[in-house]
Amino acid sequence: MSESLLNPSASGSTISVRRSTHSPLITLVGASVVVVLLTLAPWIFPAQFASTLMNFFILVIMATMWNLLAGYAGMVSIGQQAFVGLGAYATLYFALKGMNPFLTIPFAALVCAVLAVPVTYLLFRLRGGYFAIATWVVADTVMLIIGTIAFLGGGTGRLMPGLQSLTPAQTAHYSYLATWIVAFIVVVGTYLLLRSRVGLVLASIRDDEVAARSAGAHVRSARRLVFVIAAAGCGAAGAVLAISQPFVQPTSVFSLQWAAEMLFVSMIGGLGTIEGPIVGSIIFFSLQQTLQQQGAWYLIIFGTVAVLVALWQPRGIWGAIRDRFHTELLPVGHWVSEAPPKE
Repeated sequence: MSESLLNPSASGSTISVRRSTHSPLITLVGASVVVVLLTLAPWIFPAQFASTLMNFFILVIMATMWNLLAGYAGMVSIGQQAFVGLGAYATLYFALKGMNPFLTIPFAALVCAVLAVPVTYLLFRLRGGYFAIATWVVADTVMLIIGTIAFLGGGTGRLMPGLQSLTPAQTAHYSYLATWIVAFIVVVGTYLLLRSRVGLVLASIRDDEVAARSAGAHVRSARRLVFVIAAAGCGAAGAVLAISQPFVQPTSVFSLQWAAEMLFVSMIGGLGTIEGPIVGSIIFFSLQQTLQQQGAWYLIIFGTVAVLVALWQPRGIWGAIRDRFHTELLPVGHWVSEAPPKE
């Protein structure tokens, strides 16, 4: 091997290590504009568009949490709908006890986080496909248990109290703002987590778990933390879902559809990236709004897109963009570049 490869300075070149390939000011200004527009969306866009945006945010929350589990911690779950449903029913329970439904959202997330801790001691004994199937079993078990509680409406569900005093417009606006705030907190919180020491551990686990363990990384603790955070995030998504669709029913909030959408969005957007679930959600809703009148073709085209992306672009749409243009909107790693030697 040549000396210049072993020691770049020998050839006169310099190595540059940066968080981003572009100025952070550009990202900050762009993000600020987007945040302002999305905050004011109910007042500047048609009501139907604001409603679509709210559903988009709910999916972004779920997909971001699923991507944190599978894309960074290597835990493929098909049972995250368990925490979506628990978050919805925690909100319903607190509302039935007299709390304002909008104020129950952080408590619903906390309930899911607490319940996730003992679940990890069961699930973490399993790996791979066994882990994935076990998460599905947990979700179905929780749904069956909730369906036996008469106070929560049993199997038929119950109407969310505390919203009847608001006008339809007020309910829509408050629900939108609550969903947008939760989505903003989830995305920013995930970004900060991945830039922390925990993020370094997760990156090492994703690249080579054996090497991470050999280097002294606390793999199990990091995975438990991520699982609990993902449970809390999905619980918050379930809480805003219960408020936006005020009739809470087990078969709806515990539906396997949520797990399928999380997986689809994360895969086509790009696993292991923060931007991936957002890009995937945009593609999902664009296809949904375009194809929802096509009957069975709706699902066929969704499946075809997923297969094509998996075969020809396994890193997802955003992964392809990042590799092609060497850019990240929310950088959590580092870019290494070699500057040409000075003449």
